[in-house]
Amino acid sequence: MALNPQIAADLARVAPLYQRVKTVIPELEWPVHASYVAAINDLKKTRNAVILAHNYQTPEIFHCVADITGDSLALARKAVDADADVIVLAGVHFMAETAKLLNPEKTVLIPDVAAGCSLAESITAADVRALRRQHPGVPVVTYVNTSVEVKAESDICCTSGNAVEVVESLGSDKVIFIPDEYLASYVAEQTDVEIIPWQGHCEVHERFTAEELNNFRTGHEGLTVIAHPECPPDVLAAADFVGSTAQMQDFVVTKRPEKVLMVTECSMSDNIAADIHDVEFIRPCNLCPHMKKITLANIQRSLETLQPAVEIDPDVAVRARGAVERMLAIG
Repeated sequence: MALNPQIAADLARVAPLYQRVKTVIPELEWPVHASYVAAINDLKKTRNAVILAHNYQTPEIFHCVADITGDSLALARKAVDADADVIVLAGVHFMAETAKLLNPEKTVLIPDVAAGCSLAESITAADVRALRRQHPGVPVVTYVNTSVEVKAESDICCTSGNAVEVVESLGSDKVIFIPDEYLASYVAEQTDVEIIPWQGHCEVHERFTAEELNNFRTGHEGLTVIAHPECPPDVLAAADFVGSTAQMQDFVVTKRPEKVLMVTECSMSDNIAADIHDVEFIRPCNLCPHMKKITLANIQRSLETLQPAVEIDPDVAVRARGAVERMLAIG
């Protein structure tokens, strides 16, 4: 059966992009993506737009339409230097807010406003104010996986990659660390600073168990297990390496384990596997329902309509921007 002429033309135009992802996207699926990929790359030129994509996005987004990719910290840093009028955040809502904080004069789009985060939803600005009343004078370190209103009540932000450095930069013997309880526990093991945690959890990472990891080891001889610090402590204890999203990626790229299980959102394994063919990826595959709300279709629609656009109350933005910029200044 002959292809529709337009689909055939789009397939021809984006054929080089498919070569990048052919090991992780079946050939049968590619025609579904090709027309969106072609249209989005045209719209980026028309709108003078860039797409920032988190590591947990699917390969057709991460490798075929994104201009800037990485973890939360990388996206925050690179957003500042984005030479564009429009930023599309292929990630979740708090990431789009951070991009807007750092680029207040630019249009920042989030293709689906329902792309949230269980950590961001686990704490409110009122909760932070209550914590400050309970612990007078204790600085608040806030993981970037939080709303802009929570960031505005904080002294400084951090990511999983720089959390220990941020905590120790404050020169305090005690800090409030919100909202991820497991990341707080991990940080507490790496520093002498007393950590006062909040009981928020990532709905993806908290589902992993040490028993699950041990079962994978039984079935895959020579398996290397690397885990994100948002996982429960027993999972981290069972892992061979613990690190942020970027650190996990660097581990695979530099160490080249024969077999690896990445204990995190499973699209990250797909995105690394697209470029690294000498490592066998064992995929437990816990999906983030929020990240998966971002699709090629709604990215295209956002670029066509310049909606939904992120707007932040100016007073909140000033205070939240300070917390993010203090994090970025640490290096």
